[in-house]
Amino acid sequence: MTDLDLLHFEQLKKDVQGQYLKEHTPSHDDISKWKGIDIIYFQEDLRKKAKGNISEKSFYTYFKTSPVTKLPRIDMLNLLSIYAGYDSWYEFKKQHLFAGELLQENDNLEEEDINELEKAVSEAQDLPKTEFSPKKEENTIQEITDLQKTTIDNQIVTKNTEIPHPSEIPPALPEKNFFKKNAWALVTSVLIAITGVLGFKDVLFSKTYKYCFTDKDRGVAVINTLEIRVIKQNESPLLYKIKPGECFYYSTKDKNIKMQINAPFYEYMEINRNLENAPEEEMIELKPDDYKMAVNYFSVKDANGNPELLKQKRSQLENLISNNAVIYQVYDNNTYGIERLDKQKYITLVTTPTTSLKNLSVIEMKKDKGKIISIKFKIASTDEKNP
Repeated sequence: MTDLDLLHFEQLKKDVQGQYLKEHTPSHDDISKWKGIDIIYFQEDLRKKAKGNISEKSFYTYFKTSPVTKLPRIDMLNLLSIYAGYDSWYEFKKQHLFAGELLQENDNLEEEDINELEKAVSEAQDLPKTEFSPKKEENTIQEITDLQKTTIDNQIVTKNTEIPHPSEIPPALPEKNFFKKNAWALVTSVLIAITGVLGFKDVLFSKTYKYCFTDKDRGVAVINTLEIRVIKQNESPLLYKIKPGECFYYSTKDKNIKMQINAPFYEYMEINRNLENAPEEEMIELKPDDYKMAVNYFSVKDANGNPELLKQKRSQLENLISNNAVIYQVYDNNTYGIERLDKQKYITLVTTPTTSLKNLSVIEMKKDKGKIISIKFKIASTDEKNP
């Protein structure tokens, strides 16, 4: 190896870098700054175009340091030269001669001769350390026989063990070499597959369940927005709001589900399901709370200004609502937010003929001992009601 060879290798690295940049866009143009996925993609392109591979360790050894102090093996030099568009390392050097440089005689070897030489050297590494060991063993046996002083009848005949000729040693199995050379690709594929499974395990192993809701007495869709709380062990509840007539979809890989269902005019319900045997679609019947529905009905019922109907409406609400009921009106603006009303103010509000009563909606209603003890309602604006 000469200093000129090291300079040629630095030239080759630039050519390899330029060849890769023609079709790829790594994180950095400078090959010495590539890492991680850039090196993996480069190895893949090298294997595709030059039918060979270099390890990540070799990449760091020869490409992360510039200039290098040690030249790679000839097979790696040939591989990189082929990737850069040349027939061999010798051909690359031939086309990049420095002023006054002459290639040595061993550089004049044809590529085929170089490959044969490399093959012979590789095979020689597997041969016995001493080429004439069989002959030495034969001579040793002969000498021991000659030194015996007993008669020929007392001699023990020792049969020489046949030692196979070096040419008879079977070559390494190509399958072993294949797996050894492509071990990095196999490991990378396995890691990518494992990462994919871990990243999408919730999607891969989840199952979606559909729950629809109906009024048990009337056989129609519920008339309120439902609040559904999904209770998970050792976790805070998950709250979902389902509009009237819509179904609830829930994806999970758990074996059980626990739901708490609340609606202003329906009785509270708690659902527990073993999902191992549960159907994927289910219709859940909610039992209406007639008392709450009656309060709502009389709150929004239009008496058309008829004094008798208004008097009847007030009397019915008096009987349905507790004297100590807590009643709130919710506003959307920042000025009010929420306002508390007593029982009489609420009854006066809903028995006074105004067009705004058509937009009154009950958000929440609670009952205790046959009386309504809490009402939360909202009067939506015209734009909000009819978007």
